[in-house]
Amino acid sequence: MGFSLDISKFVNKCNINADLAVRRVVLDIGKNVIERTPVGDPSYWKSPPPPGYTGGHARANWQHSEGMLASKEFDVIDKTGEVSKGRIAATLPKQAAGKVHYISNSVPYIQRLEDGWSRQAPNGMVALTVREFQIFIRNALRELP
Repeated sequence: MGFSLDISKFVNKCNINADLAVRRVVLDIGKNVIERTPVGDPSYWKSPPPPGYTGGHARANWQHSEGMLASKEFDVIDKTGEVSKGRIAATLPKQAAGKVHYISNSVPYIQRLEDGWSRQAPNGMVALTVREFQIFIRNALRELP
């Protein structure tokens, strides 16, 4: 009886650890993409900004979804990225392992930003973050209980 209880505890711990690791990796990916997303700076622009312009719309539109790509565009400004980070954390399930997770952005110009349209992110945001994926996994596994 003791052996089966030990195996049961081990399996439970592995499931919890896998969930924690996946959550950490998704959060780290989201954080990096958000922080790399440029916030409009009219001082770089050829034309003056529209009246009342405030940058941060692209940064405000990063979101997490599970199983399918999200397509909502939020009508908010988030210069710091904290709103988007909070949104991702709030939608990430506790049982995260074994599921497909998406971090996406639906603003119409996000691909142009990824392709280097902004001087603030000439190498994009997502491509750089993808290159660091193994680092995120290593860090998440290193911090497991």
